[in-house]
Amino acid sequence: MSARVRFAPSPTGRLHAGNIRTALFNFLFARKVGGDFVLRLDDTDQERSTEEFADGIREDLAWLGLAWAQEVRQSDRFARYAAAVERLKTAGRLYPAYETPEELELKRKRQLARGNPPVYDRAALKLTADERAKLEAEGRKPHWRFKLEPRDVVWQDLVRGPQHVDAASLSDPVLVRADGTYLYTLPSVVDDIDLGITHVIRGEDHVANTAPQIQLFEALGAEPPAFGHHNLLVGVDGQALSKRDRALSIEALREEGIEPLAIASYAAILGTSDAIASHASLADLVPSFDFSKLSRAPARFDPHELRLLNAKLLHMLPFEVVAERLSAMGVEGGAKFWDAVRGNLDVLADTKLWWHIVEGPVEPVMEDAKLCREAAALLPPEPWDETTWSAWSSAVKQATGAKGKALFSPLRLALTGREHGPELKLLLPLIGRARAVARLEGKRA
Repeated sequence: MSARVRFAPSPTGRLHAGNIRTALFNFLFARKVGGDFVLRLDDTDQERSTEEFADGIREDLAWLGLAWAQEVRQSDRFARYAAAVERLKTAGRLYPAYETPEELELKRKRQLARGNPPVYDRAALKLTADERAKLEAEGRKPHWRFKLEPRDVVWQDLVRGPQHVDAASLSDPVLVRADGTYLYTLPSVVDDIDLGITHVIRGEDHVANTAPQIQLFEALGAEPPAFGHHNLLVGVDGQALSKRDRALSIEALREEGIEPLAIASYAAILGTSDAIASHASLADLVPSFDFSKLSRAPARFDPHELRLLNAKLLHMLPFEVVAERLSAMGVEGGAKFWDAVRGNLDVLADTKLWWHIVEGPVEPVMEDAKLCREAAALLPPEPWDETTWSAWSSAVKQATGAKGKALFSPLRLALTGREHGPELKLLLPLIGRARAVARLEGKRA
């Protein structure tokens, strides 16, 4: 059987860097072993889930290049969950419980006060039919708990290695609320069975769910998938990432101009033993992907480090990769322009600034008007190439006696209006003689 993995976000907000890291791990694993990557929208929370957020999730994944082989929505599958509930009831593995949240909280406090773990005492199993009928006559509606078998649950975690949990130390999990809605566990397991999911790769905050889920797979007659729980991302302040922090959402990073491959490179490598480096394609990330490289400690997501990586990625990209996007921005300088400016870019939109400096009009900054006028008179005729700057600046140096900063700073300020920027040997031929003469003479051109 080929591997099948799933990314299962809830459409209750936009994806952030932590979500995308989980998606990337699933995607890269599937690509490495030749399997399928499935998108599952966990939208059983009908009040908070919106179509706008669902569209946003699809948009973010597509922008990052994470193509999915199949998409399912939990809101389309309630009949399958209801059938599973009936099967579990018939098998005696799902039972009604009538305690209110306040009563359960009181029980927990009493257990903790006595030094006991706050595990549900299964009092509901001791109720007689008459007692249940009386409670329901009072208007109480039951929630439904999954009866765990009191045994050791063992699995070989793809990231954490051998794991085991004594199910007798756990509370029987609630699968169905009193209002009939489902908690995460039941729909997730039913979907994984129906979709043929072979590997569940998710954050370590789900480790506690694994033992009950394995028993639920078995109770529904299915072989549990392999599980892998990766370390989590935290912000520079050490706090867990949140959907509420829009600055780290994929939407906000895209609007800022961060490249999808910069995000993918950073998120996939962060928290592993590999050095942070930019990659030219998602395919380049696949060969080195290995769960054994993941640290057990939380990984810090630093937006500043991401921005530096983004700049490095742009500096290495060939013109062919960005040509269409440059044209869409009205930047028509071609490969020579790209090679001249890419080393000075933080985001691709910065090319518009440098294209304006090439095309004009630019207001020259006249630090040394006399030197600039003399330099204008020494400009050679066109055509110009990369040797023009060196030959011309040497002629200006010889004619004026200026050298070093006293020579180069006035020329750069007049030609570009800026103190720093791309190499002038590459920029000068693009500016051209007519604009160069005008700017050196202090004219806006």
